[in-house]
Amino acid sequence: MRVPATPLARVGGMWGSDLEDVTTDLAALDGSGRWAVAIPYSGAPVLARFGRWSASPVSANLGCWSGPEVDSWTTSMGEPEYRAAVEATRTAIAAGDVYQANVCRVLSATLPSMRCTDVGALSMLLDAGNPSPFGGFLRLPAQDVAIASASPELFLRVSTDRDGRVARSGPIKGTGREVSELGDKDRAENIMIVDLVRNDLSRVSVAGGVSVPALLQVEHHPGLVHLVSYVDGRLLPDVGWGEILDATFPPGSVTGAPKLSALDLISSLESADREFYCGAFGWVDADTGDAELAVAIRTFWLRDGVLRFGTGAGITWGSDPASEWRETELKAARLIEVASGTWQARLP
Repeated sequence: MRVPATPLARVGGMWGSDLEDVTTDLAALDGSGRWAVAIPYSGAPVLARFGRWSASPVSANLGCWSGPEVDSWTTSMGEPEYRAAVEATRTAIAAGDVYQANVCRVLSATLPSMRCTDVGALSMLLDAGNPSPFGGFLRLPAQDVAIASASPELFLRVSTDRDGRVARSGPIKGTGREVSELGDKDRAENIMIVDLVRNDLSRVSVAGGVSVPALLQVEHHPGLVHLVSYVDGRLLPDVGWGEILDATFPPGSVTGAPKLSALDLISSLESADREFYCGAFGWVDADTGDAELAVAIRTFWLRDGVLRFGTGAGITWGSDPASEWRETELKAARLIEVASGTWQARLP
């Protein structure tokens, strides 16, 4: 069985088919139609408008998946290099350059067969083995785009009420196997990023329109617990997606504070391009103005027979390099195991 050549998406629990347009122009999201959206951490957005959206699986357009062996993955930074990057971040914090920065590495593995490489099928595996609130995939063969995400983190949800549009962000900061592992460092880090997200949203919100309806909530995910906060911003009238993303992207939880300084530090420390990792993934309905974009963590992308996956940790002055390395391992372990499996059964 070969990978189907048909463009296909599943985002927000809806299946998109009958591709009508693909563009990099964010202004298209202010036009018409429902779009699948994948915005890399750096680089051009991938915006795909599908003419048909359905809650029912488009099973006839799914192929199969045969993943790489668990021990075949390599990393852009080994433990010594990653621990050195953590120490370099702590040095930058001591110098007052940043307060916090998210340091990431990229894992990669060659697939054993080019016959079973459908990210739609990988997404079915992820749904079964690591269910997530923002799971989905985007397959655009002509554009060489193949992404499957099991993200647990909300970047932006835009909804409409009688007073206009409200954007909600749900930054995750603080990760452990169980609640007892979440400590003062996690809470301080979360609050720092909440302040950053409040500042980002204030740039496109009405005066006094930013609030924090939930702070330091514990959320349970497969094999992990996270600290999550929620920030709301009542958007300015007629603000477009170009302006919204210019104010808020890349997400604060995967960059750091202050954001521009953290971006510079990250660029100097990381040896691999994050590509789609730490970007945004989801959907925008240009007709209603509503949207739901996840932070593209717990996300795989495929190109030229090589599967990639990113993992990282937020570094503060209180970070221990060995513990931060273990956190990156913890975040990756379950997803890597799931992706090593196979999927061939047809959906009902």
